[in-house]
Amino acid sequence: MRFPDDVPVLTDGVVTLRAHTAADVEPAYRMCQDPVMQEWTTIPVPYLHEHAVNFLTEVVPAGWRDNTAWAWAIEYDGNYVGTIDLRDGEGGVGEVGFAVSAEVRGNGVMTRALKLVVRYAFDGLDWKRVIWRAYVGNYASRRVAWKTGFRGLVTIPGGGRSRGVRKDEWVATIGCDDELEPKGNWWAVPVLEGGAIRLRELRESDAQRVMEACADERTQQWLTGMPSPYGLDDAKGFIASRPDAAASGEAVAWAVADAVTDELLGNVSVFGLSHRMDKTVGEIGYWMHPDARGRKVMSTAVELVIAHAFRPIEEGGLGRRRLVLRCADGNTASAHVAEANGFTQVANERLADPRRDGTYNNLLTYDLLATEHPGG
Repeated sequence: MRFPDDVPVLTDGVVTLRAHTAADVEPAYRMCQDPVMQEWTTIPVPYLHEHAVNFLTEVVPAGWRDNTAWAWAIEYDGNYVGTIDLRDGEGGVGEVGFAVSAEVRGNGVMTRALKLVVRYAFDGLDWKRVIWRAYVGNYASRRVAWKTGFRGLVTIPGGGRSRGVRKDEWVATIGCDDELEPKGNWWAVPVLEGGAIRLRELRESDAQRVMEACADERTQQWLTGMPSPYGLDDAKGFIASRPDAAASGEAVAWAVADAVTDELLGNVSVFGLSHRMDKTVGEIGYWMHPDARGRKVMSTAVELVIAHAFRPIEEGGLGRRRLVLRCADGNTASAHVAEANGFTQVANERLADPRRDGTYNNLLTYDLLATEHPGG
């Protein structure tokens, strides 16, 4: 077996990037059996032992020898746990790729490795920009890139290809003058509990209940921006879009669920969190399943969300200064939720809320300041 002997060692004292060795073949082979890795990378499937041997003894050394790709073994706690590489680099711009074993995910290993490699690209290879790519839906990779400071994320429909199949792709970059630190917020969706309800992340299994709620006549009457008719695919699309809203810093959405059965009762969200002019405001929106109405479910849910929204970011909250809530004039149920939670009506915009028949409702605007909240 041949391995490059001139690979620079990079380390931050916790993670070390080094040349691959013969001892890495077996763990690399095992790592590539992981279904998650097979889903999000272009490795052969099935992944055979000979693939690991060829990659580490032929492909990696050739890249170093030809000065076209630079791959390191990732070592953590004395063990090989993955591989990271730089490739291309023509004109001072190249790409990065990485994979880490399932056993160490969630420990910040990949973020540390990526920062080391990006810094080497700038300082050692004199690159001006590094490009990161991942298939749409690979939030683990996207979060590593975000934590390292990659920015300007765009989605390229059909931009990637895996085993002959085109896939939508995320692309972001970082420049040599950019800080290797996150830009913007990636909001968590914590579990919030109170009364008989639990606020949690939406799940694929909620789709049927989401469809029932959003196809309901009253929901359709007041939330005219929803598709009509509202089908199961619409519900699945809504659920699938919520992680992106949190990752982009735009919104946080919760399923309102029964605390005992976990059945979905509705949805509540805080959005507009990356407002261009004022990043201390947020707007609350909600809808309910018909069989949850009249039980103070949404009033309780909004109360829980208000407390989280006003909690400082360093304490795990959204760090909002002001919350806004809007509803059509005549939507007494929604107005009651606002008033029950201490919101004050501050505006009545004439004919600002479109109906499905082409006419317009007046739109009521309520607000609540952190200083007016009991926890503020």
